[in-house]
Amino acid sequence: MKMDSTKLKNILKERLKDENRTFQFDSKQDTLRVENVKTGKGITIELPPVLANYENVQEKAIDEIIYYVEEALNVMGGEHSMEGKEKFIFPVIRSTSFPMESEEGNPFLFDEHTAETRIFYALDLGKTYRLIDEKMIQRENWQGDRIREIALFNARSLSTEMKSDIVAGNAFYFLNTNDGYDASRILNESWLREMKDKIEGTMAVAIPHQDVIIIADVKNDTGYDILAQMAMSFFASGHVPITALSFLYEENELEPIFIMGKNKKREQ
Repeated sequence: MKMDSTKLKNILKERLKDENRTFQFDSKQDTLRVENVKTGKGITIELPPVLANYENVQEKAIDEIIYYVEEALNVMGGEHSMEGKEKFIFPVIRSTSFPMESEEGNPFLFDEHTAETRIFYALDLGKTYRLIDEKMIQRENWQGDRIREIALFNARSLSTEMKSDIVAGNAFYFLNTNDGYDASRILNESWLREMKDKIEGTMAVAIPHQDVIIIADVKNDTGYDILAQMAMSFFASGHVPITALSFLYEENELEPIFIMGKNKKREQ
């Protein structure tokens, strides 16, 4: 069966239906909004990434988004404390188009990262997490710098075991643990420097969505095109897309690059 937005919307509504939930389909934006009528809180599902993922993994794509939405809706509206949970505070990477405040207008704690990305901070709740916001910080009388320090320390403790593949003479390393913080490994500077020491050609990094990081050892022009195709494919199928652009890693700095096809690249 060929899946399209209308069919997908109907499947999601059927599987997520609950007497306390409302649904709103926006055909122009191609989104489905699911809201809890008791709390007024909800989540907006962007349908194109789910459709792209469906092309690859079929029903698993729908199962994954159902799980993601259910967990997110369960978290919303609850009070969560950071006290005594320092081990569960992590940084998360988001695109610069990601909202800087909640729907209620409550600003999230975030920092600039690259021209394409920002760093937000999250309290891990087991199967999901909630972004840390100003109200939460004030309620517990914490300092933003304390949260940043703890989060980055915890990010450095995450596993960095990777799988690798050689394509057209270029080495590609993939980290995909699905712990919600795969892209956050890009903030582990000592690990990036270790990888740089192993790289024989040019080091490039991609974080197309939150659940993958790709490091490339680019040894010829074809390597840039392959990386661009990989990043775009992952970007289109991720639940939380970040950026389809890749980054050069030189002198401990990340520089976004456009890869223009026909083996040409241009720095932003």
